[in-house]
Amino acid sequence: MPDTIPPDSVGIVTPQTHHFNEPLKLTSQRTLPHYDIIYETYGELNADHSNAILICHALSGDHHAAGYHSMDEKKPGWWDNCIGPGKPIDTSRFFVVSLNNLGGCKGSTGPVSINPETNKPYGPDFPMITVEDWVNSQARLADVLGIKQWAAVIGGSLGGMQALQWAIGYPDRLRHCIVIASAPKLSAQNIAFNEIARQAIMSDPTFYDGHYYEHDTVPKQGLMLARMLGHVTYLSDDSMKSKFGRELREGEIKFGFDVEFQVESYLRYQGEAFVNRFDANTYLLMTRALDYFDPASQHNGKLADALSLVKAKFLVMSFTSDWRFSPERSEEIVKALIDSRKSVSYVKIKANHGHDAFLMPIPHYDKVFSAYMQRIEI
Repeated sequence: MPDTIPPDSVGIVTPQTHHFNEPLKLTSQRTLPHYDIIYETYGELNADHSNAILICHALSGDHHAAGYHSMDEKKPGWWDNCIGPGKPIDTSRFFVVSLNNLGGCKGSTGPVSINPETNKPYGPDFPMITVEDWVNSQARLADVLGIKQWAAVIGGSLGGMQALQWAIGYPDRLRHCIVIASAPKLSAQNIAFNEIARQAIMSDPTFYDGHYYEHDTVPKQGLMLARMLGHVTYLSDDSMKSKFGRELREGEIKFGFDVEFQVESYLRYQGEAFVNRFDANTYLLMTRALDYFDPASQHNGKLADALSLVKAKFLVMSFTSDWRFSPERSEEIVKALIDSRKSVSYVKIKANHGHDAFLMPIPHYDKVFSAYMQRIEI
């Protein structure tokens, strides 16, 4: 944390939790009898509640999107470069809501929560969650906050899928939909990456079929490998080359299998850090929700038909070096919107950061994002 809070920061923020007693029927036909959703808000809600923005997080994200929880916090929220006074999502204009999805591990009800039927953590017994379930629960939170219609729903990656589902499932409840570095469904290759990550976790001997909480342990090695694999897919070859090249950690080859290259050291560090902040069962749930998302499947595979009832105006953004969610996948969304005669703006940003580009302060990205957001009437 800097000595003083930057003027374009939302400052110190305090998460809030709402408890829902009304049961939530899930796509899997199971029901959550009651649940909590943790969220943060930035900015002020205007008199007619017309300036509200919803932020949907990606696979390993959470509710802490901007600002600081305390003066001791080293880093701000995960999208701090985009949320704050004068930033693309300008909190001097908008009231911003960011939440942790159901199934998460940062305060919303998920596998680490106590199952009321057993008085033990849900663990692997937590029901499977879909993007549609998340959006339904988010709509209930909007009701609690008195927000009948979002000025915009915004998300990158898995968050972009949620924004798209909002436009499909609740067409009257958002005026703008901003989908960043996302896709209308996962490719077979992406599903394969997710399966390898899940197998790494589930084959860890300390996984205990998901009941590792009862053994006072975590499947550290499996979760670490899953994160290392995922992290490689979020970066581009160019970004890895510029960061690490083939640089040796100690300047010479050791002729062994310990860490020798800087990129190896980096990946292990990322994996170990992830183990300390994320839950393995949540990782399984989130990747499966990614796999299942395919709104066109209910319309004979025709995405344009799935989008036929949307009313929101769209901004779709992609990044040239993103091979996990390539620009061609964003362009599928754009084409379907055009085919269904909807309003859509599209930009492909030149960037060498890979999939993680949507989280980065890239001047062209910030300029386009800001320009669109300034056009939103409140």
